[in-house]
Amino acid sequence: MWKLKIAEGGKGLISVNDFIGRQHWVFDPNAGTPQERAEIERVRQEFTKNRLSIKQSADLLMRMQLTKENQCGPIPPAVKVKDTENVTMEALIITIRRAVSFYSTIQAHDGHWPAESAGPLFFLQPLVMALYITGSLDVVLGPEHKKEIIRYMYNHQNEDGGWGFHVEGHSTMFGSALSYIALRILGEGPEDGEDQAMDKGRKWILDHGGLVAIPSWGKFWITVLGVYEWSGCNPLPPEFWLLPKCTPIHPGKMLCYCRLVYMPMSYLYGKKFVGPITGLIRSLREELYNEPYDQINWNKARNTVAKEDLYYPHPMIQDMLWGFLHHVGERFLNCWPFSMLRRKALEIAIDHVRYEDENSRYLCIGSVEKVLCLIARWVEDPNCEAYKLHLARIPDYFWLAEDGLKIQSFGCQTWDAAFAIQAILACNVSEEYGPTLRKAHDFVKASQVRENPSGDFKAMYRHISKGAWTFSMHDHGWQVSDCTAEGLKAALLFSEMATDLVGEKMEAERFYDAVNVLLSLQSNNGGFPAWEPQRAYRWLEKFNPTEFFEDTLIETEYVECTGSAAQGLALFRKLYPKHRRKEIDHCISKAIHYIEKTQNPDGSWYGCWGICYTYGTWFAVEGLTACGKNYHNSPSLRKACKFLLSKQLPNGGWGESYLSSQNKVYTNLEGNRANLVQTSWALLSLIDAGQAEIDPAPIHRGMKLLINSQMEDGDFPQQEITGVFMRNCTLNYSSYRNIFPIWALGEYRRRVLYG
Repeated sequence: MWKLKIAEGGKGLISVNDFIGRQHWVFDPNAGTPQERAEIERVRQEFTKNRLSIKQSADLLMRMQLTKENQCGPIPPAVKVKDTENVTMEALIITIRRAVSFYSTIQAHDGHWPAESAGPLFFLQPLVMALYITGSLDVVLGPEHKKEIIRYMYNHQNEDGGWGFHVEGHSTMFGSALSYIALRILGEGPEDGEDQAMDKGRKWILDHGGLVAIPSWGKFWITVLGVYEWSGCNPLPPEFWLLPKCTPIHPGKMLCYCRLVYMPMSYLYGKKFVGPITGLIRSLREELYNEPYDQINWNKARNTVAKEDLYYPHPMIQDMLWGFLHHVGERFLNCWPFSMLRRKALEIAIDHVRYEDENSRYLCIGSVEKVLCLIARWVEDPNCEAYKLHLARIPDYFWLAEDGLKIQSFGCQTWDAAFAIQAILACNVSEEYGPTLRKAHDFVKASQVRENPSGDFKAMYRHISKGAWTFSMHDHGWQVSDCTAEGLKAALLFSEMATDLVGEKMEAERFYDAVNVLLSLQSNNGGFPAWEPQRAYRWLEKFNPTEFFEDTLIETEYVECTGSAAQGLALFRKLYPKHRRKEIDHCISKAIHYIEKTQNPDGSWYGCWGICYTYGTWFAVEGLTACGKNYHNSPSLRKACKFLLSKQLPNGGWGESYLSSQNKVYTNLEGNRANLVQTSWALLSLIDAGQAEIDPAPIHRGMKLLINSQMEDGDFPQQEITGVFMRNCTLNYSSYRNIFPIWALGEYRRRVLYG
């Protein structure tokens, strides 16, 4: 049986905070009773039976383990409120206590709440391919790993035989080709799988153009694997690293995610590395093309992409640039004396990879970059210590649920904990949950980044990180503006509480460090980017080489990050009114202006990291109200309330599809279903904006839906995914189903019923 391990180290692992926040799964054949193993098998079979209608797993394996380890005693029966009844204080308090009690049972001993952060169907497959290339497949993946990966891929195959970009999406060449290839590497034959699933997958690929129609990231990976040719890829010249730093297109000005993807890619491209051509590789060359491999027009294939994958078509100027680099640039750069430039560029690129490895303790900024850096270090030296350190950190990305083994983006430990703390504190039940809050406080304190990146970090295009909080854990090392703001808020709220309940508060200097990070990130327009200051010109997005993401090349400002930063700074200003007061006042004023001017005509805000207008509007409303705005003095808040009320469903809830993010038009979930997380975001916004003073009836209706949806054990049901990134890919946050209903219930108790 699989077991989740928390805050444990191991051979080849490095940590700066004794592994607090680390979560990884191991298989123990002797673990569990026969009844527990039977129950796990039952939920697996239940997911598979319903996989075409319920795409997202409910994170049941983690819940089953932790609720057993952290039993809280009997939970009172669930409360139900009829349409004709009012929500009473008694019913509300019972619901809150049931919800917080359950959520406390799935808190880890180090203070964070373990949870799935997955959903994309292109995280796992490149890892399988990389391990196959390097010969480490059987070293890292045991029989049980392979079994669960195969389960996961079959579970998320669409009815038409293909695989999507993410688990809720339509079939794409990217998801289908990578999944089919990974399954073949893991031992599945061309005709294997229930109802010939592999044959259906291959048919989908061939019917939609074959491997020549895979997008650029896919072309890169299957080239490295040996199933495609470098001459069919658009260039990724490492010589870009040799450009003067003042050049507008220098990679140091890119969004860090984009930079850290193309950094190892450019190294492998410059080396023209290709893995061993095995019998399986030769077979895949025959299985996945509509014409003989040696007759493919690779030059034409460079810009061939299946229409199902084409979210962001290349502008003509970009294709002209790639064509020039392919036909002219590469010829020169591979001939002496220009080849000397390539050798120098390759050394610079791999030096940046080394720096990222060391400063992230070999976690890297995310799972996509992790696998790219891993294989780049192996290509540099197959016997190097760095490659072994990379292998040791792979389990940090594994997540097990009833649908199988998947790869996480990078974990959301700190992000979830900061929200969970605020949600529980809003409920006014702190005295009853002291141990839960104390552990959470310890986790927040242990997770703050205490130092800047090593050495001359500016020369490596890194920003300050001392005082920041990351999205996942301290070892990750990457500062994020909204994570820092939410971590700061949580720590400040704890600083106002009794130490015998929640432990010693953080030192003032650590608060100052967090504020320093936030102030350093604000853009001239008042908005806040996510990771680093905005460095590049907007027109550079014209050269976004990915066909399935938008706004991925440069750092930009987000209403979510701006709203969080405004809240964190406003609370800090209240508690530390003399520290950098003029700077903070000016920063908050600019942030308010940014939020107000980015509001859409209908009163909404577009959310880039959650789905979608409901999410963005919540952050905007919270940011404005934290800085003194209210329903009466803010036209923006009145418009926001009007927008949210216009989207309320007949059952009192809200439900927004991921298609809103893709198409940039508010779209209800199919069948006008409500989603409890999005309902909670809308309720929190309405409560905070002051709608209850005008007409509380819509809030009462929404609250009834939350109360009546609570499950018998105090949990809330898993519904559609509510996270998103780069506009076109969903990401599940399984803790959201607990955090946000709890938060909305607490604010309703505190500000509507009490108010």
